Formats: sequence, structure tokens, C-alpha cells
Amino acid sequence: MSADATIRECSRKKQWRAVIAASIGNALEWFDFIVFGFFAGTIAGLFFPTGNETVSLLLTFATFGVTFFVRPLGAVVLGTYADRHGRKAAFSLTIVLMMAGTAIIAVTPSYASIGVLAPALMVVARLLQGISAGAEFGSATAFLAEQNPARRGFFGSWQFASQGLTTILVTIVGFALTSTLTAAQMSDWGWRVPFFLGLLIGPVAYYIRRHVDETAEFKAIQTSERPLQETLAGGKKRLAIAFGAVVLCTVGMYTILFMPTYATRQLGLPAAGAFAAGFLSGVIQFALIPIVGAWSDRIGRLPVAFASATAVLIAIYPLFWWLTEQPSIATLLVVEAIMGLLLAGYMGGLAALLSELFPTRMRTTGLSISYSFAVALFGGFAPFINAWLIGVTNNNLAPSFYLMLAATLSLVALVAARKLGIR
Repeated sequence: MSADATIRECSRKKQWRAVIAASIGNALEWFDFIVFGFFAGTIAGLFFPTGNETVSLLLTFATFGVTFFVRPLGAVVLGTYADRHGRKAAFSLTIVLMMAGTAIIAVTPSYASIGVLAPALMVVARLLQGISAGAEFGSATAFLAEQNPARRGFFGSWQFASQGLTTILVTIVGFALTSTLTAAQMSDWGWRVPFFLGLLIGPVAYYIRRHVDETAEFKAIQTSERPLQETLAGGKKRLAIAFGAVVLCTVGMYTILFMPTYATRQLGLPAAGAFAAGFLSGVIQFALIPIVGAWSDRIGRLPVAFASATAVLIAIYPLFWWLTEQPSIATLLVVEAIMGLLLAGYMGGLAALLSELFPTRMRTTGLSISYSFAVALFGGFAPFINAWLIGVTNNNLAPSFYLMLAATLSLVALVAARKLGIR
């Protein structure tokens, strides 16, 4: 093998090690984060007993959503840290914070055992996870997108593909538990199992992240001493565009997270089948997002994103209407498969698009702030808003209205991105 070929082979190996490091850690981060939502019904009765099942569930979803209020804090503090000290340093720290929050959830006794301290500890744990998640997206996305600027779409796409992997892992665990344990066992100890699994994997993910190289693109620049001030002073329009582009992504992902609860409570479908539908959606996203990301390196970031967002806007209401008119596991599988396909098309080139909105010296700060605020305002409370809308309107089609709004906002952002020269 020639010297040039050897260098290229070493470079490819380093890039794939980076993908593995970011993806495994990111999947674990989101596993720990969203498994709370998948077991919201059980957690509601154990930690937020009110005598009213709907109020109890809403309090649980509010606890899920409150983490998104502190995500901007994590974005600002750890995002600027990443732009000053490196992506590797930041996303090694985020996984430690996520594990700390997960540990608290895993071991906290229920309300029946320790009273009001139980929901208080649950909120503290979710706040730690929120700070972690606020910086995870920016640091991991910048790290991936900077592996190879010529293939930014493909490498950046693993940010969202790893979230699809999270959906797969969570739904496998959820399906296994709900299929093998009784309701009493789930309430007693079964719901804690996923959190302990996350704790077991965490040290491995941390070790892998600590032993990857910093990106060459970051090492080649003169870092900014004030990345937050620079981003806010010169990048307000870019922050707004990135914010808008994230809206459909985050509402779509958290609506899929809400679907097991929706399927069991509103449609009366078995929990195991609802988890199977979520699994299918995760498989589609994990398989297709990197393909769309690679495609975006050839044809541009916007064409598939435009088409996918438009398809969501047009198709989501008929899909939910069909699901409510013919509620069955088969129908749910088809609906979630289509949702997974459309979201994969939208998110395939999204990480690259967002990364290209910001220069390297302030990239993580810009990514973290825009993403965390969009998720805080639109995504994190999507399960709460969907449950509230259904209760207020007495209309099981309500989740489709929220998705249509999200698609409209993101289409506006894509038009603005085109005007800035993003292709």
C-alpha cells in the first residue's frame, strides 16, 4: 500500500471511530432522556398521584418538559465551552451529567415511600439531564460535521440516525418489559430496568469519547474567547433560521415518543404493539437518514427537506384520521412507518444545513442555542401539548394539528436559508 493510500485508510478509520464515539454516546444520552417519556403512564401513578389520572399524566409530562427550560442554560454554558476548548471535551462532560440524572431516577423511591421528596428528586434528575442535552446536540453535531467538510451531510446525519437508534433501543426494552411483566411488576420495579441499563452502558460510552481525536477543522482555527457574544452580535438571523428549521424535527420526534401513550390511552391498543410501531419508525430513521445525508452532499440540503416538510403538512391529518377511524396495530404500524420515512427525509441533511449556517469558531454555540430553544419551546412539551389538546378539544386528531404547524414554520425557515445561499 502506498503512503497516500495508507494515510487515506487511517483517515477513514479515524472518521468512523468518530462516528461510533458520537453515535453510541448520543444514543445513550437520548435513551436515558426519552425513556422517561415512554414510561410516563407508570411514572405518573408512582410519583405524581393526584386522584385524577389525566392530571397525574399531565404532571408527569410537565416534568418531562421542564428539562427543556434548562436546556438553553446547558447550551450557553457548555456550547461556549466547546467552542473554546473543543468538541471532545464538551461531549465527554455531557455524558457524565446525563448519567448522574439517570442514576437519581433509577434509585429514587416512589411517592408512597418518601412523600413529596420523590417528585422533587425526579425534577432535579430531569434538570441535570436537561443541562446535558442542551449541549449534547451542538457539540456532537459539530464534531460529526467537521470530520470531512466534503461529506458533511453524511457524517452529520449520524446525529439524527443515532436518535433513531435510541428509538429502537427504547422500544425493544419497552416491548420486552410490557410483554413479559405483569402490570404490578412494571409498577413495582420493571420501569426502573431501562435506567439501570443506561447506567451500565454509560462508562463504556464515556471511555470511547475520551479516546477520540479532536476535529482537524477545530484545531486549525483561532478559537474565539467570546463565542456567545460573537454569535448573538453577528448571527441573529442565522440563529432564527436554525431555530425554525429544527421545529419540525423536534415536534416530529417527540410526537413519535408520545405515540405509545396515545395508542394505549386514546385508541385502546395493547402497549406491546404500540412499542413495536415505535421500533419500526426507529429502524426506518436509522437506516435512511445516513442515505439521505449522503445524498444531500450531492444534490444539496434543501430539496429533500422541502419535499419532506411539505409531505408532512399535507399527509399528517389524513394519517391520523385513518388511525382514529381504524385503530389497530396494523394501521399504527403503517402510520408510524410513514412518519419515520418523512422525518428521515427531513433530517437527513439537516445537521449539515445547521452546521453550515455558522462559522467554525462559533458553530457549537450557534447549534446548541438554536436547537435547545426550538426543542424547549416546541418539542419538549409536545407530549404535554398533545395530551392537553386532546383533553380540551375531545378530538383524537389534535396531534396532527401541532405537526402541521411545525411543518409550516420549518418550511418558512428553509425558504430563508435558501436566501442566505444554503443550497
